[in-house]
Amino acid sequence: MNKKRLLTGGILAGILYLFFAAGTVRADDPPQWLRQVATVAASGYEKDVPGVVLFDEQQTTYDGEGKLKTVENYAVKVLTREGRGLAVARAYYLVSSGKVKDIRGWIVRPDGSVKEYDKKFVLDVIADTDDIYNEGRIKVIDASDDADAGYVFGYTIESEDSPLFYQDSWAFQHRLPTLVSRYSLTLPKGWAATSLTFNASEVQPRVSGTNYVWEMRDLAPIPPEPMSPSTVNLSPRIVVNYAPENKQGMADRVFGAWSDVSQWASAMHEPQVIVDDNVAGKARELTANASSELDKIRAIGTYVQNLQYISIDIGVGYGNGYRPRPSTTVLSRGYGDCKDKANLMRAMLKSLKIDAYPVAIYSGDPTFVREKWPSPRQFNHCIIAIKIGDAVRVPSILEHEKLGRLLIFDATDAFTPVGDLPDYLQGSFALIAAGANGGLSKMPILPADSDMLERTVEATLSPVGEIKGSIRERSTGQTSAYSRRELRDSSATDYRKGIEGWLTRGATGAKLGNLQTKDRFQESGFDMDLDFSASAYAQLMQGRLLVFKPVIVGRRNGSSITDTKRKTPVVTDAWSMKETAVFTLPEGFVVDETPEPVTLQTDFGSYSTKYEVKDGKLLFSRTLIMKRAEVPVEKYDSIRSFYAKMRDAEQSPVVLVRK
Repeated sequence: MNKKRLLTGGILAGILYLFFAAGTVRADDPPQWLRQVATVAASGYEKDVPGVVLFDEQQTTYDGEGKLKTVENYAVKVLTREGRGLAVARAYYLVSSGKVKDIRGWIVRPDGSVKEYDKKFVLDVIADTDDIYNEGRIKVIDASDDADAGYVFGYTIESEDSPLFYQDSWAFQHRLPTLVSRYSLTLPKGWAATSLTFNASEVQPRVSGTNYVWEMRDLAPIPPEPMSPSTVNLSPRIVVNYAPENKQGMADRVFGAWSDVSQWASAMHEPQVIVDDNVAGKARELTANASSELDKIRAIGTYVQNLQYISIDIGVGYGNGYRPRPSTTVLSRGYGDCKDKANLMRAMLKSLKIDAYPVAIYSGDPTFVREKWPSPRQFNHCIIAIKIGDAVRVPSILEHEKLGRLLIFDATDAFTPVGDLPDYLQGSFALIAAGANGGLSKMPILPADSDMLERTVEATLSPVGEIKGSIRERSTGQTSAYSRRELRDSSATDYRKGIEGWLTRGATGAKLGNLQTKDRFQESGFDMDLDFSASAYAQLMQGRLLVFKPVIVGRRNGSSITDTKRKTPVVTDAWSMKETAVFTLPEGFVVDETPEPVTLQTDFGSYSTKYEVKDGKLLFSRTLIMKRAEVPVEKYDSIRSFYAKMRDAEQSPVVLVRK
């Protein structure tokens, strides 16, 4: 279906509608652009596509005097009842530096009738409810209760802000199919703009004087698929730099290289690293029993991790969102956000003659930051890089060509100790703020064997199929962090229920007996021991055959790669598992049949199973090692087959026969 032809026809139909209906147009009718796009016959999508964006436009004007004015026009057609939630307008602004001058919305029904949403319908809410105070706020119009399949919702937002950097970004699409997406930038005389395009061929702007327009059309939907890259790595987007052509006085507004960003960030952080008697005294107190450099770092790291996380963002529009509070203030108040915690840790380490640097990183997607665009706007989190000697041996070490050996640590994540690194940060590009010696570096990807689950199962089967036994788990790395979080975030009752639920998914009707855990935090380890029983685990057939699955419990990292077709790549993480299960066979039974052992070897992972009968016992083992990888769509069959064969192996039964 030719969407461009549909759009052209829709615009013409909209103009004709306005001409013939002119006598009935009210003052509160939607603007002409919305009337025009609302007539576009957008159809032909899969039934699970909830809506289609008919028009998405942002008009941005910089006046040269410190004000950035923006007009957003947006229209979406709801295709299903499940898509009614798309009829929402949101306008973000900073109290200190920006304002929403106007926000209006309209519902255009299939019969052409209209409902308008003016200021009476606008809610003004805090942007981040987790923060004690945050200058970021959102004005919202929610028309979802009035929307339905076939309805068009549109809005216009006019806002004003003071840009901290002369940089901007625009996503041409999110997940929905998009017919027209446009970003325009108008600059003062003597200014110019440049852009980069990600996830698509380079989009060249139409330029008229100092007005730039980037546009894309007819973008297909991006389906939500398991283990898929994030939308930001699939949707086409541009980043834009703009400045006076002579660029005088622009050092802290436009960045030509990552070393420039490093120097700007260092100027924000360094004055806040204050070592007074209280800071130095606390550092000495925490490390009084530390016998090595690593012990000192661990002692201080654990203390800072356990400080209460509280974010109070004031003056964000003027750069304070990037500036930590003085280390002395953070220590005396006993709380802070990510950059405050990193800053206090730097000050404490400095008092012990250990150098450290702040690291700006994006939390949540290791592939978000793009190397080609030097910009502080790419980061949302702050961690720390600690300069260490050769004696320190832990997985999370980065060898930096100018700064030497650096231990990378997240002082905010209370579940990941020194020496480990959250998996959502591993492999990410991050800014090490170390003046002229700093810049963008790729964070370490820890080896799969540092993120390990080792499980031992000992079980006894009865002649009628009852099973009793124990499970012993020893986990390290991010697998232990997951278990630690699960334990700390749950009450004792809820934790036990969660473990019992995990058991019963593998062994129907299983009952949990004794349960013990041990958190070996500093070693990045977590232990769990439990006893269990199930009255009818094995199936007795014809009074002489006993059939059961040797895989009693799941891997805890399940996968749902089952679809026959795929439109996006598959992303895998690095981790590993080893399990040994020993089954004591019931009196009078011997092994009649075991599944064939499986050996799978691929670029993204390996898997194997093994069976052995010895001294009246069945020994079963399985090993899985996954690598950090992105499997392209054209190789989807290989990873689908890998998971299917692994799933089949773990569902295959053992058959015992009565002697």
